[in-house]
Amino acid sequence: MKKVFKIALRKKNTCVEFSFSKMARQWISFAIWLLLYVKVSLQDESCSSPTVTPNMYTTTDGMIVSDIAFIVELSVTCQNGAKDLSLYAVINDVTVPVVKSLDNNKYQFSWTRDPKNVQNGEQTLRVYDEEGFSVLRKVQRSGEDTSNLKPLFTVTINHPGTYQGPWVQSELVAVITALILWYLAYSTKMKIQL
Repeated sequence: MKKVFKIALRKKNTCVEFSFSKMARQWISFAIWLLLYVKVSLQDESCSSPTVTPNMYTTTDGMIVSDIAFIVELSVTCQNGAKDLSLYAVINDVTVPVVKSLDNNKYQFSWTRDPKNVQNGEQTLRVYDEEGFSVLRKVQRSGEDTSNLKPLFTVTINHPGTYQGPWVQSELVAVITALILWYLAYSTKMKIQL
């Protein structure tokens, strides 16, 4: 026995009829359950007890650049074997985009800062998974303190400082040396003439 499904269209009050056999309804039901299962299984897993291996680079020559670059590459391995994590990095209450490499457990993020605003020494970078980041955003929107939230893991970045050039420019040293030599030569000449 075939059941008839009627779908009423809003335009011109027309009605479209579909008829499916019992077997077709079973296949459609199976396909819907399969799609739901695939959707649930493709969602990100949460990472438990992550092992993080960081590799960092910071710009140290401030004479030739306008911004100091920070680049952090992480290799993340979860104890429960979770892969394809969605990670979000936060440093000084600024969210930094995290890019996942083609290798499932490597992530990279970078940002730049004005050399005047960069602190020398260690800075802590907090990394959140998708759940933790959504909680962080809710707390930020409500205006509460975010320091109580526990990130998935933290990475300590050491910036040794930025070289801004010598304290005294070489041109100034050359001019002062030339003036001293001129004075010594002139004073010696005056002593000889007397």
